[in-house]
Amino acid sequence: MSELTIRDARKEDAKRLLEIYSHYVLRTAVSFEYDVPSEEEFSQRIETISAKYPYLVCEKDGKILGYVYASAYSTRDAYSWTVATSIYLDKDYRRQGLGTLLYDELEKRLKAMGIVNLLAGAAYSEEEDEYLTHDSFNFHSKKGYTEVAHFKTIGKKFDRWYDLMWMQKKI
Repeated sequence: MSELTIRDARKEDAKRLLEIYSHYVLRTAVSFEYDVPSEEEFSQRIETISAKYPYLVCEKDGKILGYVYASAYSTRDAYSWTVATSIYLDKDYRRQGLGTLLYDELEKRLKAMGIVNLLAGAAYSEEEDEYLTHDSFNFHSKKGYTEVAHFKTIGKKFDRWYDLMWMQKKI
């Protein structure tokens, strides 16, 4: 049986990560982006974020199945111990424990860096629809995040309004 490997993301992973991410941009309200970034722009995002924070991929048999990263919550110095976390999994590999593996490794690395606060923004809607489920909110809750802010009708996508739930976890 093949094993899952978690490693640092590289710029050359951009094409595969973009394939994963494009599903969330084009077919869901998970991401509030309307347009899929170019491969060059996505590669730049990887390089910029990983210069300071962990940006990890999970792969099996050389195929990337998902990725997670932390980024600055704010550029002001007082927030240096707080990061925003993001995770995206290949739509065909969700609910198989990959998210937990990725977040566990991310948290371990962030803790070693002295980070104490993790924030996650989860798109939310009282009623699930074809573009948004409660999966992100439920996943983060299971990982120990708690709701700290709920912005109502803050993002519009697919001609519908969605909320944004900010969640926090102390490590």
